[in-house]
Amino acid sequence: MVHSVELVFDTATEAAVRNIWAALTDNGIPAQAPSSRPHATLTVADRIDGRVDALLAPLTERLPLPCLIGAPLIFGRAKAVLARLVIPSIELLDLHAEVYRRCLPHLTPAPMPHTAPGQWTGHVTLARRIGPRELARAVQLAARPAEIAGTVVALRHWDGERRVEQLIG
Repeated sequence: MVHSVELVFDTATEAAVRNIWAALTDNGIPAQAPSSRPHATLTVADRIDGRVDALLAPLTERLPLPCLIGAPLIFGRAKAVLARLVIPSIELLDLHAEVYRRCLPHLTPAPMPHTAPGQWTGHVTLARRIGPRELARAVQLAARPAEIAGTVVALRHWDGERRVEQLIG
Protein backbone atom coordinates (compact mmCIF):
# COMPACT_ATOMS: atom_id res chain seq x y z
CA MET A 1 0.00 0.00 0.00
CA VAL A 2 1.06 3.58 -0.57
CA HIS A 3 1.66 6.56 1.61
CA SER A 4 0.99 10.10 0.48
CA VAL A 5 1.10 13.72 1.57
CA GLU A 6 -2.07 15.51 0.57
CA LEU A 7 -3.91 18.81 0.57
CA VAL A 8 -7.12 18.83 2.61
CA PHE A 9 -9.98 21.21 1.80
CA ASP A 10 -12.40 23.27 3.90
CA THR A 11 -15.85 21.82 4.64
CA ALA A 12 -17.63 23.71 1.84
CA THR A 13 -15.16 22.44 -0.77
CA GLU A 14 -15.40 18.91 0.62
CA ALA A 15 -19.20 19.16 0.43
CA ALA A 16 -19.06 20.27 -3.22
CA VAL A 17 -16.86 17.28 -4.12
CA ARG A 18 -19.06 14.92 -2.11
CA ASN A 19 -22.08 16.23 -4.07
CA ILE A 20 -20.33 15.21 -7.30
CA TRP A 21 -19.54 11.79 -5.79
CA ALA A 22 -23.23 11.41 -4.88
CA ALA A 23 -24.37 12.37 -8.39
CA LEU A 24 -22.01 9.80 -9.90
CA THR A 25 -23.11 7.09 -7.47
CA ASP A 26 -26.78 7.89 -8.08
CA ASN A 27 -26.11 7.27 -11.77
CA GLY A 28 -24.39 3.92 -11.26
CA ILE A 29 -20.82 5.20 -11.65
CA PRO A 30 -18.31 3.90 -9.07
CA ALA A 31 -17.49 7.14 -7.24
CA GLN A 32 -14.64 7.61 -4.79
CA ALA A 33 -16.98 7.99 -1.79
CA PRO A 34 -17.79 7.14 0.93
CA SER A 35 -14.52 5.63 2.16
CA SER A 36 -12.35 8.54 1.10
CA ARG A 37 -12.01 12.20 1.96
CA PRO A 38 -11.72 14.78 -0.83
CA HIS A 39 -8.07 15.71 -1.22
CA ALA A 40 -5.31 16.46 -3.72
CA THR A 41 -2.16 14.35 -3.49
CA LEU A 42 1.15 16.22 -3.44
CA THR A 43 3.54 13.27 -3.32
CA VAL A 44 3.21 9.51 -3.06
CA ALA A 45 5.51 6.53 -2.51
CA ASP A 46 5.32 2.99 -1.20
CA ARG A 47 6.34 4.36 2.19
CA ILE A 48 6.85 7.82 3.69
CA ASP A 49 8.68 7.90 7.00
CA GLY A 50 6.49 9.50 9.67
CA ARG A 51 9.36 11.73 10.76
CA VAL A 52 8.69 13.86 7.67
CA ASP A 53 5.55 15.25 9.33
CA ALA A 54 7.64 17.46 11.64
CA LEU A 55 9.58 18.79 8.63
CA LEU A 56 6.33 19.63 6.85
CA ALA A 57 4.62 21.26 9.86
CA PRO A 58 6.09 24.75 9.24
CA LEU A 59 4.55 24.71 5.75
CA THR A 60 1.09 24.78 7.29
CA GLU A 61 1.77 28.44 8.14
CA ARG A 62 1.07 29.08 4.43
CA LEU A 63 -2.49 27.87 4.95
CA PRO A 64 -5.31 28.57 4.40
CA LEU A 65 -4.68 28.88 0.68
CA PRO A 66 -7.38 29.65 -1.87
CA CYS A 67 -7.79 27.10 -4.62
CA LEU A 68 -9.94 26.66 -7.67
CA ILE A 69 -11.15 23.25 -8.76
CA GLY A 70 -11.74 23.35 -12.49
CA ALA A 71 -12.40 21.09 -15.45
CA PRO A 72 -12.78 17.32 -15.43
CA LEU A 73 -9.71 15.23 -16.31
CA ILE A 74 -9.44 11.65 -17.46
CA PHE A 75 -6.42 9.49 -16.62
CA GLY A 76 -5.88 6.04 -18.07
CA ARG A 77 -7.35 4.20 -21.00
CA ALA A 78 -9.63 1.14 -20.89
CA LYS A 79 -10.76 1.77 -17.32
CA ALA A 80 -10.47 5.50 -16.69
CA VAL A 81 -9.92 7.55 -13.56
CA LEU A 82 -12.11 10.64 -13.52
CA ALA A 83 -10.88 13.70 -11.63
CA ARG A 84 -11.20 17.47 -11.47
CA LEU A 85 -8.19 19.71 -12.03
CA VAL A 86 -6.88 21.77 -9.13
CA ILE A 87 -5.89 24.88 -11.06
CA PRO A 88 -2.20 25.52 -10.32
CA SER A 89 -1.66 28.92 -8.72
CA ILE A 90 1.89 30.11 -8.06
CA GLU A 91 1.32 29.64 -4.31
CA LEU A 92 0.05 26.10 -4.80
CA LEU A 93 2.95 25.17 -7.09
CA ASP A 94 5.44 26.62 -4.58
CA LEU A 95 3.84 24.64 -1.74
CA HIS A 96 3.90 21.46 -3.82
CA ALA A 97 7.58 21.91 -4.70
CA GLU A 98 8.55 22.52 -1.07
CA VAL A 99 6.55 19.50 0.18
CA TYR A 100 8.22 17.36 -2.48
CA ARG A 101 11.71 18.66 -1.59
CA ARG A 102 11.24 18.03 2.14
CA CYS A 103 9.73 14.59 1.60
CA LEU A 104 12.22 13.30 -0.97
CA PRO A 105 14.80 11.84 1.49
CA HIS A 106 11.99 10.11 3.42
CA LEU A 107 10.28 8.34 0.50
CA THR A 108 10.88 4.63 -0.07
CA PRO A 109 11.81 3.44 -2.58
CA ALA A 110 11.26 6.71 -4.46
CA PRO A 111 8.38 9.05 -5.22
CA MET A 112 6.06 8.28 -8.08
CA PRO A 113 7.48 10.25 -11.05
CA HIS A 114 4.21 12.06 -11.79
CA THR A 115 4.44 13.88 -8.45
CA ALA A 116 7.72 15.68 -9.19
CA PRO A 117 7.67 19.46 -9.61
CA GLY A 118 7.06 20.20 -13.27
CA GLN A 119 5.27 16.85 -13.74
CA TRP A 120 2.56 17.08 -11.09
CA THR A 121 -1.06 17.55 -12.10
CA GLY A 122 -3.00 18.58 -9.02
CA HIS A 123 -6.40 16.95 -9.03
CA VAL A 124 -9.26 15.62 -6.93
CA THR A 125 -10.21 12.04 -7.82
CA LEU A 126 -13.92 11.52 -8.38
CA ALA A 127 -14.22 7.94 -9.67
CA ARG A 128 -12.07 5.00 -10.74
CA ARG A 129 -12.43 2.13 -13.20
CA ILE A 130 -14.95 3.86 -15.43
CA GLY A 131 -15.63 1.91 -18.60
CA PRO A 132 -16.06 3.50 -22.01
CA ARG A 133 -19.85 3.22 -21.89
CA GLU A 134 -20.14 5.27 -18.69
CA LEU A 135 -17.42 7.80 -19.45
CA ALA A 136 -19.42 10.46 -21.32
CA ARG A 137 -22.16 10.52 -18.66
CA ALA A 138 -19.57 10.55 -15.87
CA VAL A 139 -17.79 13.56 -17.37
CA GLN A 140 -21.10 15.37 -17.79
CA LEU A 141 -21.98 14.80 -14.12
CA ALA A 142 -18.48 15.64 -12.90
CA ALA A 143 -18.42 18.96 -14.75
CA ARG A 144 -21.07 20.52 -12.51
CA PRO A 145 -20.50 23.06 -11.13
CA ALA A 146 -18.06 24.40 -13.72
CA GLU A 147 -15.70 25.68 -11.01
CA ILE A 148 -15.44 25.18 -7.27
CA ALA A 149 -13.83 28.10 -5.45
CA GLY A 150 -12.36 26.50 -2.37
CA THR A 151 -9.72 26.65 0.29
CA VAL A 152 -6.89 24.32 1.24
CA VAL A 153 -6.88 24.26 5.03
CA ALA A 154 -4.47 21.46 5.97
CA LEU A 155 -1.83 18.97 4.96
CA ARG A 156 -2.19 15.31 5.86
CA HIS A 157 -0.01 12.23 5.76
CA TRP A 158 -2.10 9.30 4.54
CA ASP A 159 -0.95 5.81 5.49
CA GLY A 160 -2.74 3.61 2.96
CA GLU A 161 -1.46 0.45 4.60
CA ARG A 162 -3.24 1.12 7.90
CA ARG A 163 -5.82 3.51 6.34
CA VAL A 164 -4.86 6.21 8.85
CA GLU A 165 -4.93 9.97 8.34
CA GLN A 166 -2.40 12.07 10.25
CA LEU A 167 -3.00 15.82 10.01
CA ILE A 168 0.29 17.73 9.83
CA GLY A 169 1.00 20.73 12.00
